[in-house]
Amino acid sequence: MCAHQPLLGFRDFYPDDQRVLNYMFDVMRKTALSFGFEEYSSPILESIELLTAKSGDEIIGQLFNFVDKGGRHVALRPEMTPVIARMIGEKVNAMKKPIKWFNIAENFRYERPQKGRLRAFFQFNIDIFGESGYRADVEIILLTIMVMQNFGLRDFVVRLSDRCLWTLFLSAVGIEERNLTEILCVIDKIEREGREKTSAALNKICPHVDSLLDSIVQFTAIGSVEALKKFFEARGLLGFKGISERISELSCLIDTLAEVGVSDCIAIDFGIVRGLAYYTGFVFEFFDRDLASRALAGGGRYDSLTEKLGYDSIPAVGLAIGDVTLCDLLREKNLLPELKKNTDYFVIFDEISKNHALKLTNELRRSGFAVEYALHDVSFGKQLRMASQNGAKFALICGENEYSAAVVKVKNLLSGNEAVTEESKLGEFLTTFQ
Repeated sequence: MCAHQPLLGFRDFYPDDQRVLNYMFDVMRKTALSFGFEEYSSPILESIELLTAKSGDEIIGQLFNFVDKGGRHVALRPEMTPVIARMIGEKVNAMKKPIKWFNIAENFRYERPQKGRLRAFFQFNIDIFGESGYRADVEIILLTIMVMQNFGLRDFVVRLSDRCLWTLFLSAVGIEERNLTEILCVIDKIEREGREKTSAALNKICPHVDSLLDSIVQFTAIGSVEALKKFFEARGLLGFKGISERISELSCLIDTLAEVGVSDCIAIDFGIVRGLAYYTGFVFEFFDRDLASRALAGGGRYDSLTEKLGYDSIPAVGLAIGDVTLCDLLREKNLLPELKKNTDYFVIFDEISKNHALKLTNELRRSGFAVEYALHDVSFGKQLRMASQNGAKFALICGENEYSAAVVKVKNLLSGNEAVTEESKLGEFLTTFQ
């Protein structure tokens, strides 16, 4: 017996597993389409230059990368954000704005597999390009909330923060622009790393930042617009360039979400920073309130990424939902429906009626039905058992006993009801038979 297994962090999807994946994709796709988003796709391989332009050379250690036969340095995509930025950047002048796109695709990261995090994973990505106002952020948040609700999730929270306000605060207290991204990456880990490690990390970047640690910790604890205003007022910073205006925009975003009726799942949380350097504005992460160890979804505004890749600057906001953590949660909460093989009809026949039955099978398949039959000769009773095992709703029995080729017995395999109809009237009969 062979003992070959999938590579570490990769998965096989047997039919039962694939049905779950397809169900999740179907919910995501239908929800995105209901918001007017359009689906796109892209190659699985990208140039290493595209990925490092977005995230820096340090990302190479997280990539499945290699030199191809043409001498090009390429990698399996780790995420879709740089890819969609490339695609939009190439043709933005020919596109109507706003651009609302979604994608469901497999991505690859070379990192240590753990619960909720694998090396090969699927993500549902939603992005809006060409709209700088907060209503685009609202649209992304509302779509994601509806996806969660359409899966049956109710007790989740959207933790909302603002990279822009963080940047303005750090600039106002004297942090140089060249250190901002590194410091924000450290702040993003405060909850996980704790105060002592955070202090040491800040000292490595810029020694005097450590003296601001108390203020930074207080900022991460802010949970309302009023508390935010008081924080800046107490430090005499409310008049610093852009701070007051930015607080007003955050207030508008929160008010809009309240008007839509979703304020019960929105929480201001400046502990959410999201470490990726390309975020420029509001950022948000979705957590289940019962199992809040790992985010179900995350995203934010990234207005400068296309420019960073060498294209015109285009405002953008987006979010991704990973399949691994979400599927684990749906299983834990028993929210996955019973997903069986979908067979509409199982055609049963004897040797005499075989050719006629196969013709009937093909006609039903052409009409869009899922139809099966036994691929080898077995008794009527065995064929009926096969029909039930394959999840068929109805058995269509040809050639049994006194029935002629022009007549079909229809058996409802759920109710047990039976009836006989002429084959010429079968289609009409099947629409009403229970």
